[in-house]
Amino acid sequence: QVQLVESGGGLVQPGGSLRLSCAYSRSIFSFNAMGWYRQAPGKERELVAEIISGGSTNYADFVKGRFTISRDNALRTVYLQMNSLKPEDTAVYYCKAVLFGSTYWGQGTQVTVSS
Repeated sequence: QVQLVESGGGLVQPGGSLRLSCAYSRSIFSFNAMGWYRQAPGKERELVAEIISGGSTNYADFVKGRFTISRDNALRTVYLQMNSLKPEDTAVYYCKAVLFGSTYWGQGTQVTVSS
């Protein structure tokens, strides 16, 4: 079993920044993929950014150039640095991990971009 705990969400003004953190309950070396998804009210959950085993990254087009995914292996944590935030980025952000064919989700953290 894998536990994922997100933190770092909150209220921010348009143009502002936030950094989300996802703490994993085990070493992140073995994961097939780790990533961030988001779900806005009335919409489906969608990929924001992910790190694939080997270190390659993948970003949704709507965050390219604004968001950066990174990881700290020693702290077993994956980060999502979000810059130039827009109101349309408002959503619950979820951390996801894939390990040996099983998928694990965190509980989500709310990000609200509003003036």
